[in-house]
Amino acid sequence: MRDFSISPFGFAQDTWQKRRLIYNLSKREVVGRYRGSFVGIFWSFLTPILLLTVFTFVFGEIFQARWGDRVQSGPLDFAVALFAGLLIFNFFSECIGRAPTLIIANANYVKKVVFPLEVLTLVTLLAALFHLAAGYIILLILMTLSSWEFSWHMLLVPIIFAPFAILVLGLTWGLSAIGVYLRDIGQLIAPVLTAMMFLSPIFYPLSSVSDKFMWIYQLNPLTFVIEQVRAVMLQGVQPNWVGLGYYSLASLLIGYLGFVVFQKTRKGFADVL
Repeated sequence: MRDFSISPFGFAQDTWQKRRLIYNLSKREVVGRYRGSFVGIFWSFLTPILLLTVFTFVFGEIFQARWGDRVQSGPLDFAVALFAGLLIFNFFSECIGRAPTLIIANANYVKKVVFPLEVLTLVTLLAALFHLAAGYIILLILMTLSSWEFSWHMLLVPIIFAPFAILVLGLTWGLSAIGVYLRDIGQLIAPVLTAMMFLSPIFYPLSSVSDKFMWIYQLNPLTFVIEQVRAVMLQGVQPNWVGLGYYSLASLLIGYLGFVVFQKTRKGFADVL
């Protein structure tokens, strides 16, 4: 039975060679999601707007929530801070939520020896990245209407996001491989994602969390990214470079381990499916 390479350099080279395939599959993934709908691809903009409206009304108007200790903080400022964190979570949720059934849903590709199954995770990631970009366009528009100020530090967001994307890619690889053999994992992911949403500093700043529970947030891979994205986008400060260095190393390790798990287990996919 064929052995699949676990070399990250080999994967990078193969990805570049298959860039046209990955682009076409990603495009089909995005367009296919809205095929047949009246509004079409504009749902990628309308969906986050609807979510933002609901959360702003519930937390900003009903609960009268304000963001931290900002003197000028109001419902719109709260909406911007909330939305910045929510977009990060939605990206994570879209990839991880689909991961356990990713290979199962594309079983027709498994028996095709020449098809590079490992790119399916990249396709999922790129499709989620498209929706993330659409959401951030809305976020930038919303910022112009709030009291948050723009700064050049916003250009650092991709540097913060890059290691997070690698981490998500590794988790998606690992979960998609395990999901082929252990179908129950798909049922477990939904409640885990719900718990992570409320145990992440999305609806509130990290400063409002009690010290005795801080360890939970430190273990949450979303916490650092959400806090750093808010720091550079909304507060106009530089990221925690030391923390970002450690986070990047951990992300590279998780990304590679996920890739190894996928490559080592994929030989049995056809037998199970």
